[in-house]
Amino acid sequence: MVIKVLGSCCGNCTALMENTKIALAELGMDCAVEKVTDFAEIAKYGVMSIPALVIDEKVVSLGKVLKPKEIVKILEGVAR
Repeated sequence: MVIKVLGSCCGNCTALMENTKIALAELGMDCAVEKVTDFAEIAKYGVMSIPALVIDEKVVSLGKVLKPKEIVKILEGVAR
């Protein structure tokens, strides 16, 4: 599973990154989380609002900082 957080180095992007790591730990999943800050790369995903969460090249959330429990639900749905 490939997980990416799209956004600048702002507080919201950092919070989404940390919350994603917390969610992965809760599920016992050992996945790396990549931070993408290059706006040309972010634009390739069609994202106009950051932060955004991408799992296996699919944008699953944008424009908000998800809580760890929300990310757990998304990851559980993807893992099925």
